[in-house]
Amino acid sequence: MKKTFLTIAAIAGATVLIAIALPPKGKCKSMSKKEQTVTIKLPAPRHDSKVSVESTLFKRRSARDFRNEPLTLIQVSQLLWAAQGVTHPRGFRTAPSAGATYPLETYIVAGNVQGLSAGIYKYRPRGHELTRTVPGDKRKNLSRAALGQSWVSDAPAVMVFSAVYGRTTKRYGDRGLMYVHMEAGHAAQNVALQAISLGLGTVMVGAFHDDNVKSIMNLKADEKPLYMVPIGKLL
Repeated sequence: MKKTFLTIAAIAGATVLIAIALPPKGKCKSMSKKEQTVTIKLPAPRHDSKVSVESTLFKRRSARDFRNEPLTLIQVSQLLWAAQGVTHPRGFRTAPSAGATYPLETYIVAGNVQGLSAGIYKYRPRGHELTRTVPGDKRKNLSRAALGQSWVSDAPAVMVFSAVYGRTTKRYGDRGLMYVHMEAGHAAQNVALQAISLGLGTVMVGAFHDDNVKSIMNLKADEKPLYMVPIGKLL
């Protein structure tokens, strides 16, 4: 039976908890990446700013050209909170959800984020934390899956929304499909407006090969990719 030990590190204001599986006694070997689970507690999001909602609505545009500069972990934290952050003791979130069924799963594909090694991370809203699901920079893979759209690979990070339809259709039947798509739009617009308040740009990407993205993202069988949102500093 494998044993584990925990190590804690602070990176860019976040707490990183790494659970590492140890080989049995007498069997010393190097660990594969699959044997390591990295969970990152994100910096607390702010709930106020000097930028008005009206200003972000006025300035929002699709941006396809980004500076070759990293995002900060604080920016990533704020964007993820805007997408699906918990805002109520009962678990209600920043985006409305039919019957509070919350079918969306949110990922950040990091390639150039300070304090975050390249990889794909799943957002855990209740703990406001990330769990790495796939190591390595996968932006170019996603760009190819998105019909070669270069802004997917050029952006320092890409937020990806997937859906587990069954959470909503179990209650609402086939009409739940429409509710899931509505929710994806709500969440993506939240991200676009939050990005403007942070001096960042976004673009919405819906053209991609579903099966390829699902494979790259290592999504579960019942998850379907819906939306990519490249995010970066504006030129």
